[in-house]
Amino acid sequence: MAALDDILRTLPDSAWEARTSERAPTAGVEHLLEAGHVLCFPQLAFELTDAERRFLTPSISDGKAKNISLRDDGSLRGASGSAQDQAELRDMIQRFSNQAQALVDRLFPHYQGKLRAAKASYRPMQVEDRETSWRKDDTRLHVDAFPSTPIRGVRLLRVFTNLNPAGRPRQWRVGETFPEFLQRFAPQLTPPVPGSATVLRALKITKSRRTDYDHYMLQLHDKAKANLDYQRNGPQRAVDFAPGTTWVVFSDQVLHAVMGGQYMMEQTFYLEPAHQLYPHTAPLKVLEDLMGKALLPAA
Repeated sequence: MAALDDILRTLPDSAWEARTSERAPTAGVEHLLEAGHVLCFPQLAFELTDAERRFLTPSISDGKAKNISLRDDGSLRGASGSAQDQAELRDMIQRFSNQAQALVDRLFPHYQGKLRAAKASYRPMQVEDRETSWRKDDTRLHVDAFPSTPIRGVRLLRVFTNLNPAGRPRQWRVGETFPEFLQRFAPQLTPPVPGSATVLRALKITKSRRTDYDHYMLQLHDKAKANLDYQRNGPQRAVDFAPGTTWVVFSDQVLHAVMGGQYMMEQTFYLEPAHQLYPHTAPLKVLEDLMGKALLPAA
């Protein structure tokens, strides 16, 4: 597993697709990702057209959501502006999604045909201006887990790019390895109340039935964010991603916090743990080993 002083792996690629090995030399690095490394590409920028630079303003957001998202059905959520603005913004996010797909196909040949693209997003808002509850406060170290959307052990592979035109980095903190994090908080974990998953689904609080895995991951997410001593003094390091930098990470495995920055692209992919190069490194398997039982219902 990636130690804190080695968690960031910097790679020289300057092209998304493998059209030239000189600009896109990296491939076959699933083992680094699965070990909890953050793969960083300081020379891999997402280039905007001159017309697209008008979207580098918070006013392109409708103010109802922190992100502008391109959904699976092709719809755009969270954007303001004219019909032409929204169409061109949709095209920009779709182009980023296509380039992110080309990148992960090259970097991770073992995953080809197994990754499922989820939503892509553009994030024009300044991190420091967000006002939110402690559970939604992403400036606190956490692993990704979602109260309303059970993911049933599926991995969350995410591609980010900093677009900031003023030279501002995207400022992160990253934390200890997932097994170390789990051992630290395991004594505080409590099992789900019998029947609670059925009630949550019936009340439409969750979009599908919450599994034991999702229950424990949400507890880990919340207990880490609620523990201010851990936030201040737990194992961690600061990492800055300069404009023009792309980085790739399993965000359900790597503890991270977003401390500052503005203007970023993001693409999420889903991967079943069974399709990993080393399935035993998945949070699902680490949790199951600790609990000594299966955390997903039988197929």
